[in-house]
Amino acid sequence: MSSELILGIDPGTIVTGYGVIQCTSSNEFSLRECGVFRTSSKQLLGVRVREIYDEVKTIIDRFDPDVVVVEDVFVGKNARSALMLGHVRGVILLAAEVCGVPVAQYTPREIKKAVAGNGNATKDQVAFMVQKRLRLKEVPSPSDASDAVAAALSYSLLGG
Repeated sequence: MSSELILGIDPGTIVTGYGVIQCTSSNEFSLRECGVFRTSSKQLLGVRVREIYDEVKTIIDRFDPDVVVVEDVFVGKNARSALMLGHVRGVILLAAEVCGVPVAQYTPREIKKAVAGNGNATKDQVAFMVQKRLRLKEVPSPSDASDAVAAALSYSLLGG
């Protein structure tokens, strides 16, 4: 039975979540690892994105995933935040490219719909479904890590 290793990333300028899941061809999932990378808002943007690049590249090198799934930028009321997030996403995409790993991108709404069955699901509802689908004793924490695991799950649930 073949399986796929999926790295999900929830980009953030201060906290970036990541989650690595294994998916079998029968859509059974297991969590390999999840966590967050933190940068300081007191650092220059260039320093922060370099740190994120280094962390993502380290995770890719360590796990050798088949695909990296990145949550797409949502442009809401704060265009400046979206622009900053774009820089973070850029270095994540670069790390994947340098490592030769394909990238899939989904909007928050697509991830919520795939994982929780509702594109308007709350963070708590999505986290609960992550816990249920992966048969975990508790919800992955912090929420950025849970969101990254949800991104990884969505790739498999949407058929890659």
